[in-house]
Amino acid sequence: MESATPAGVDLGLFGPGSLAWRVHSEPAMLVGGLRALMVQALHPLAIAAVADHSSYRSDVFGRFMRTTDYVLTTIFGTTLQAEALGARVRRMHRAIRGVDPVTGRAYAASDPELLLWIHATLVESFLAAYRRFVGPLESGEADRFVAELVRQAQLVGLHPDEVPATEAANQRLVDSYRPLLTVTRAALEAVDTVLHPPLPAWGRPFWWLAGQAAISLLPDHALSLLGLRRSAAAEAVAQPLVRCAGALSRPALLPSPVVREAYRRAAEAGAGWGPRVADRPLQHGALAA
Repeated sequence: MESATPAGVDLGLFGPGSLAWRVHSEPAMLVGGLRALMVQALHPLAIAAVADHSSYRSDVFGRFMRTTDYVLTTIFGTTLQAEALGARVRRMHRAIRGVDPVTGRAYAASDPELLLWIHATLVESFLAAYRRFVGPLESGEADRFVAELVRQAQLVGLHPDEVPATEAANQRLVDSYRPLLTVTRAALEAVDTVLHPPLPAWGRPFWWLAGQAAISLLPDHALSLLGLRRSAAAEAVAQPLVRCAGALSRPALLPSPVVREAYRRAAEAGAGWGPRVADRPLQHGALAA
């Protein structure tokens, strides 16, 4: 995304005029991330790779923070930071291969089929969480968001021609995987870990709320496979509380060094983005991103 910015100012792959910055400035994207993890677990090869090569069971929040750092850095970091992190992920993926004990099929983390599944379900989940817990998107904005995130998909080795560039195309891709989806023991264990991580007593109500909000966004077929049910009472509580919590906690994004530095660079570029930009919604067109 080309921007008319001062020489030497690197606004990264997206920049403050992008839908990527706007959407990922919202704390409600936590709910979208949880929803994506539960959906992704239904691909037997994807969850086999996680179960065989990940320490998520013993390091739930370490893995969560690494994933969060990847998303924030590739969205808000400089181009060099995003590309370096993408290269690191590609190197890690090359070592992750094996055989799924359920289907007997070989898997490789660098397989475009798996990379597309992860990417498309993340995009779908972030849009669902934004619409439910932040607000509606104007005509064309969802397509713009999907098209922007093609750049993020390229970081893990996907060719841009492989990656959906509209919301409808992204949904068609997600739907095309449905015949492959199945519930496995690894999937159930992963979802249980997502919904019931080890937490001190004071943190459990917050995580319960986030989990119920994520369940409310799951498609019917995913709920059926995972044996989960939406709770009308929980949804009635979750939606207003997540909206309120998002508005109150949005400034908490600012301590993230990569986000804070992104706002500093944006201000340096003359976009008028001060250090308290996280306290208000990102405005459209502040920079041509």
